[in-house]
Amino acid sequence: MILIPAIDILGGKCVRLYQGDYNQVTEYADDPVAQAKVFQAAGAKRIHLVDLDGAKNGDPINEEIILRVANDIETPIEIGGGVRSLEQVQKYLSGGVDRVILGTAAIRNPDLLIDSAKVYPGRVYVGIDAKDGRVAVQGWTEDSGIDAFEFAKQCEDRGAGGIIFTDIARDGAMVGPNLESLRKMAETTTLNLIASGGISSLEDLKAICDLGLDSIEGIITGKAVYSGAFTVEEGIASVEA
Repeated sequence: MILIPAIDILGGKCVRLYQGDYNQVTEYADDPVAQAKVFQAAGAKRIHLVDLDGAKNGDPINEEIILRVANDIETPIEIGGGVRSLEQVQKYLSGGVDRVILGTAAIRNPDLLIDSAKVYPGRVYVGIDAKDGRVAVQGWTEDSGIDAFEFAKQCEDRGAGGIIFTDIARDGAMVGPNLESLRKMAETTTLNLIASGGISSLEDLKAICDLGLDSIEGIITGKAVYSGAFTVEEGIASVEA
């Protein structure tokens, strides 16, 4: 298991949203590239990037910045937000990005997941962003009405390389991860999982590790690091010990 620090990009800057609310934004850094270099220097083995503008608008608004990050650091990066076509998947994965995450597109256009997973096996993950057990779409602004766990099974059938599972109610709130939902997701699918949302302390990281679920390959953390709850180095030592 690895610790994966997150960089959420809105208006070209590093921010965090509170519970996915675009009206509750905290800005943490001006330059995503510089922030990625900080995480790389701290020893991160992977960095999670989200194009928040893209997630909401459906277009890769911050594509230039993301490709710059991919080419300016050696640490593998994954990107989600605004990826709605095979062409965009190809642009990122041929441009230095290690892994692409489909969110809304995986629901609205199942063939995109099937086709991109065939072309890039293992490199196309699905972001399942859940609230009250249902998948949210369009940058978390809409409730799809689709059961998150049933959707995970469909993603596995369609060739997804893994799932990034986010509990929206906890994201950016630093109230602790939803361990029950994580366990249920691990029991639902054989895909690798990355846990996201609610991390507030080293104890939260340990709680996920203590679940003993082999399918959890990583834990994404954002606000906890930016707010100083723990450093990337401390998080890595806790998760990767």
